[in-house]
Amino acid sequence: MIRDARVLRAGFIPQEVEHRDHEVNHLSSVLKPITSGEPADTAVVTGPSGTGKTCVSQFVTERLREEALNVEATYVNCWRNHTRFRTLYQILDDIGKTIDIHRQSTPHDELIDRLQQYDESRTVVILDEADQLEDPSVIYDLHSLPQFAVICIANKEEELFSQVDDRLVSRLRSSEHVRMDKYHDDQLYDILRARVRWGLEQDAVTDDQLYCIADAAAGDARLAIGILRTAAGKADRENSERITDTMLQDAAGDARAQIRQKSLDSLTPHQREVYEIIREQGALGPAEIHDLYTKRVDEPRTKRTIRTYLSKMAQYNLLEAEGTSRDRKYAVITSGTSPSTD
Repeated sequence: MIRDARVLRAGFIPQEVEHRDHEVNHLSSVLKPITSGEPADTAVVTGPSGTGKTCVSQFVTERLREEALNVEATYVNCWRNHTRFRTLYQILDDIGKTIDIHRQSTPHDELIDRLQQYDESRTVVILDEADQLEDPSVIYDLHSLPQFAVICIANKEEELFSQVDDRLVSRLRSSEHVRMDKYHDDQLYDILRARVRWGLEQDAVTDDQLYCIADAAAGDARLAIGILRTAAGKADRENSERITDTMLQDAAGDARAQIRQKSLDSLTPHQREVYEIIREQGALGPAEIHDLYTKRVDEPRTKRTIRTYLSKMAQYNLLEAEGTSRDRKYAVITSGTSPSTD
């Protein structure tokens, strides 16, 4: 059944990215100067979950590395590395400059000094989920270093901008912006068909089934590939030559649950507190949530930051928003709830 499991994994970077030619060309043109040793503009890549932001960013940087020997790349998941120290440390670790750094005692300034002194190659830094950074000044740190080209990935520009000071907002607004929309069903079908061609045996899944997956995924390529991967894994374990409709139906729920759990596991400590308050108390408005949150944590974040947390968790189908902006309330999405696709 499965000939190459790699192509069904979430982080797989294909040889060609389906239906993103314009975005690939745009981002490539922004980063192109580093192949000749020149500084490159910062790029801000935005769009809903599952639209290929990370895939396109990594695809373009890999292509640049194929073109030029003096270009390297590093990837930072800012949801996992949400502090300034952890972000800087991850970058330095990827370029091999952390051999004598102590995680607990090394000051931030020393990390910045090491980045400033690094001159071995031009490096593209991908800051995925950049709006998750607790201290976005790290973007400014990198932006000011000509040997680094920065790609900031976020769901929404306004959520990224709301976290940074005016100095950095001005820089980011003048950067190159690459925006990605949700895929149409036909586009998701093409993405799935390519994965099937590379990774599964011939006739393992029908075209009608691929269209069903595309429809269920509602524009989210990550979910679509997850459904296909889960169904193919079940068929492979059962020594079935084909994926059945029943397997697909089960896989849709399983894939959503896996993605949801991964998002839950990625929450920062403050986001986890917000989530737990809503889970315990039921549907609440932002003001009520913030009042309860400030009583439970040391050094609470601002109301604006909490609203950003709520929006982020809604985008990742952890919370459901009900009502207009004035009377909006947030509730936890349970495993049996079908999230809104708006």
